[in-house]
Amino acid sequence: MRKGILRMSLFVVACFVSLSSVAESPRKVVCIGETVLDILFRNEKPISANPGGSALNSAVSLGRSGVNVYFVGETGKDHTGDIIRSFLHDNGVNGSCVRQYEGMNTMTSLAFLDENNNAHYSFYMTRPRQREDFILPVINPDDIVIFGSFYSVNPDIRKQMKKFLDYAHERGAIIYYDVNIRSPHSSMMETIRPYVFENMKTADVVRGSRGDMRTVFQCSDADSAYVKYVVPCCRYFISTGGTNPVIVHTGTMREEYPVRKIKTVSTVGAGDNFNAGFAFGLIQLGITRNQLIKGLSPKQWSELIRYTQMFSQNSCMSLENYVSKAFGNKMKSYH
Repeated sequence: MRKGILRMSLFVVACFVSLSSVAESPRKVVCIGETVLDILFRNEKPISANPGGSALNSAVSLGRSGVNVYFVGETGKDHTGDIIRSFLHDNGVNGSCVRQYEGMNTMTSLAFLDENNNAHYSFYMTRPRQREDFILPVINPDDIVIFGSFYSVNPDIRKQMKKFLDYAHERGAIIYYDVNIRSPHSSMMETIRPYVFENMKTADVVRGSRGDMRTVFQCSDADSAYVKYVVPCCRYFISTGGTNPVIVHTGTMREEYPVRKIKTVSTVGAGDNFNAGFAFGLIQLGITRNQLIKGLSPKQWSELIRYTQMFSQNSCMSLENYVSKAFGNKMKSYH
């Protein structure tokens, strides 16, 4: 009898410990996208090489800032892929969801910086012979998903991407979509534009750049894009345009946030780190999906944009695609 009571007591304690561990586990951010080795050129000469890709850049900045972050993607089973996986690990990013393919070369991007340090890109890649399903972490309510760029509308993996987004939505994650379609893919817009709209309908927040206004929405300004294309799909729209003010549309509010002018070294990771700052702000301010759906106050939006600009501007001050380690250590003290 005593043994039975003891076993029951231990079972109850074990359950309590297990439930406590689940309850106390930190919110995580899941970034999904391409993996690239970015080679930067200035005056036609290579000056730097960094692991990159929009979502990967966001993940590294969040990892450096002490956030529980996973990166979901794919590389070739080659030396470049090994470098990227090691880099993720060294920067606090969980890379267990990166699938490596035999016979595939990891993507390479050539980024040519102009006189204003803005980048123009050329991409080189090979496809795997047969793609498998994504390797995914368990997603919990109020986790944050960052996705976008051509990876999210690539016809080759669209089925897997849609399946992942449906799963994240059903699990109650906050879904942040950075449209981010580069001009080299403009010739495919008729094919991929329906996928952009599907993505926006799944998302809780959509961000578009000045380039997206032209390439995707065929509009000259964010207000027209929001009214004509975004608001039928998603309530929240953030528009960015370099040194121009950040514009936030919420359906009940339109607000502009000036951008502080800084001396830039490279703008390659500016938008990606804007996204990272938004996720960091959601966690730091304790904003849940339910709160986001009900509507945020002007003060909350102002604080979120403050974080986006902190991350974005820091990343522009070096040749890396991410915030500096010193900045990341500073952000860790915010937790």
